[in-house]
Amino acid sequence: MDRRSRQPDDAFAGEARSAVSPRAARALWWASAGVVLAVIGTSVLVAGMDHGRRLPVAVTLVLVQACALRWQVRAPVVVLAANAVTGLVVWALLPAVSLTGALLAAQVVLCMLSATGPRRLSVPALAAMCLPAPLAFGAGGGSGLTVYLLAVVLAWTAGQWRRAQQARTRAEMRRAVVEERARIAREVHDVVAHTLSVMVIQAGAADDVFTERPDQARQALRAIETGARSALGELRLLLSAFRLEAEEDGPGEQREPGPSLARLDELADTLRATGMAVHMHRDSATDSLPAAVDLAAYRIVQEALTNTLRHAAGADEVSVHVTAEGACVKITVIDNGNTSLGSSPVVGAGRGLVGMKERARLVGGSLHAGALPGGGFEVAARLPVERTS
Repeated sequence: MDRRSRQPDDAFAGEARSAVSPRAARALWWASAGVVLAVIGTSVLVAGMDHGRRLPVAVTLVLVQACALRWQVRAPVVVLAANAVTGLVVWALLPAVSLTGALLAAQVVLCMLSATGPRRLSVPALAAMCLPAPLAFGAGGGSGLTVYLLAVVLAWTAGQWRRAQQARTRAEMRRAVVEERARIAREVHDVVAHTLSVMVIQAGAADDVFTERPDQARQALRAIETGARSALGELRLLLSAFRLEAEEDGPGEQREPGPSLARLDELADTLRATGMAVHMHRDSATDSLPAAVDLAAYRIVQEALTNTLRHAAGADEVSVHVTAEGACVKITVIDNGNTSLGSSPVVGAGRGLVGMKERARLVGGSLHAGALPGGGFEVAARLPVERTS
């Protein structure tokens, strides 16, 4: 296999391993170590009651296995080898402990390696874990061999299933981002086209009055300069958003006219028609935002309200605050419902979160969303005003 054919697999492995946060890694350690101590520890204590000298050594090795699981995400191959060796030693000290049970910690690491590592590592690891199969056959016959091989293969297969699930998750996230960028590009195109049309009109007006009324001509020229600066900023946003080709609109497709923060009351009325109480607050200082920021802010509020309506179970009240703070626009949308949005960032409302974060990122801002300690869900975004002005 050449290097190029291994690149996608290695790249995915890097993404999968980096996707495990430190908090998740700690939780995984506690869970896996608890299982190992409960299963192997109990077996060792029971089997070692008649082996007074061997029991302390076996217990120590079990504790070493549990502690080694702390690094199963960072160095799964090393931890797998260490737990396999210590597991074989435990089985040699206490043959009454089944080989499958003694190597349980190694099977846990094999599952992790299969889920996050490239197949060029997990497949040899699977083969290596099958090497003690003759020992299982010698100790337990055909049934012992079957149980051991099934346990090892199932551990590797479970990791592969998790790997495929993560791949689908990332594909869905990438597709959501691409769709949102295409939508942004179409909308920014309309904004830039409108700005350039106004510039053409202003240039014609300046030419008409250039001789008779030079002051009015200079005013038109200043308006052209302002419009040109704004259009350049919008074009930069368009080029950064439109990295991939988007499908062209069909001949019958109609676009929503003029999305803007000025239309937030219309959004609120739509939500109120469903019986939900909507509290809307918007500073007058947000009336003259750059078109790209205005559009991004409107779409973020729109998507947040849509997610509240669709995914916030039991929500009957939502508040929206759009305020200007220095060189930024702050957007806060809070509902009083019960939602699993924060724990399911892939399907359903999760794609809405991806779209909102992409909107904020493309204008140089940031967005955070999550459940509140006292109940409810909050979407908070900060969008800089100066980037596209």
